[in-house]
Amino acid sequence: MHCGMCLPTCPTYDETKLERHSPRGRIALMRAIGDGELEVTKSFGEEMYYCLGCLACTTACPAGVDYPKLFETARAEVERQGVLDSPKRDFIRWFAVRFLFTRPRLLRLVGRALYLWQASGLQAMARRSGLTNLLPPDLRRLEPQAPVIQRRFSHQLIRPVERPADAPAVSTAPLRRVAVLTGCVQDLAFADVNRATVDVLLANGCEVHTPPVQPCCGSLHAHNGDLGSARELARRQLDLINPDDFDAIISNAGGCGSHLKTYGHLLHDDPVYAARAAAWDKKLKDIHEYLVSIHFRRPLGTPSPSSAPSTDLAPARTITYHESCHLCHGQKISAQPRAILRAIPGLELRECAESSWCCGSAGIYTITQPETAERLQHRKVGHVLATGAEIVATANPGCHLQLENGLRAACAPTVSEPASPASPPIVTHPVVLLARAYAAEAAASPRRSIHGT
Repeated sequence: MHCGMCLPTCPTYDETKLERHSPRGRIALMRAIGDGELEVTKSFGEEMYYCLGCLACTTACPAGVDYPKLFETARAEVERQGVLDSPKRDFIRWFAVRFLFTRPRLLRLVGRALYLWQASGLQAMARRSGLTNLLPPDLRRLEPQAPVIQRRFSHQLIRPVERPADAPAVSTAPLRRVAVLTGCVQDLAFADVNRATVDVLLANGCEVHTPPVQPCCGSLHAHNGDLGSARELARRQLDLINPDDFDAIISNAGGCGSHLKTYGHLLHDDPVYAARAAAWDKKLKDIHEYLVSIHFRRPLGTPSPSSAPSTDLAPARTITYHESCHLCHGQKISAQPRAILRAIPGLELRECAESSWCCGSAGIYTITQPETAERLQHRKVGHVLATGAEIVATANPGCHLQLENGLRAACAPTVSEPASPASPPIVTHPVVLLARAYAAEAAASPRRSIHGT
């Protein structure tokens, strides 16, 4: 395709106005390599990793060019030919991608160590004393962006099987049977989102199955050229959760969900898993998509201190929504989260300019391309603050962290303005707000409970 309709939607092209930094330019490079006119070089590899993978071009493309598969295949070829290899890069990729994120119990152990480092005050002391200045430059830059690890992880908050509290022991009408995926970063830093996901499913008559130890979905691996590991992790998921046993398999993270819906393609030539993977794709649903499809029950309560573990949301009434790139462009889910937010009493939804423009998180983009990621973060934060909203809702852990860090920095006091201009908006997930509204309703009516048995 040569029409160029993707160009105005591409954040990297918008940043540089260089053709090679556009989807059209990258596809031209891929085709030249496919036709044998060019070789895979270091500059080609760097170009493929300069792409955010935000998939905004797929929404704009009138011909339906399947850029995600081209993009992942190109990165896999870059890794196969080793044009970007270096001892430092090879070690980081081996440790993070192939070692740590393929072992969920080890990842939780690292998460527990990080929690102790943060909760004990050692992190704060290291920052105050300047010890963090002794870190290598890359780690010194990334240290303030580290997520706050929660005290309890998903398996400590959610039982393997939960049923609605008011479900009879014997029922002629079978409950909807769903499985919930808890993720990796989501499990460690946003386990409350997973708990809220289970709560809203219970409130809507679902029997919820949540395996306590779940493998990574493989999106990190597929997006970084390690398709072998992505396929192996997909097989582990299919061994753990049989799609034939459930009405739906629920994801609440935009980036993970976009990849999880591609298992059929990923394993299409696997004689053992191909049929199960195709069935998995049909059952995999984003939480917003699923709730709207089953006509979720509109809550009667307004989120309040009595219904929430935290009182942070008590005074908030205005809300804006930032769209996860892989939720709106990858999964084509945009109206459903807004429908949920509009259904919550006491909230006024204010649309954010460029709500579907990438915030710069893009997986590990803040690590590999920090300058571009920071510029995109500033652009997004400016639009969010312009709404005047007290809450920002988003449905992806990477976006959550990027927004939270950017808003905190934007609202921090400065030398010229020691008094902070305002408290930063609270960043949360739409299902957390919905779960708290159901909890407020239950508190007002003791006979009604959202929690399962």
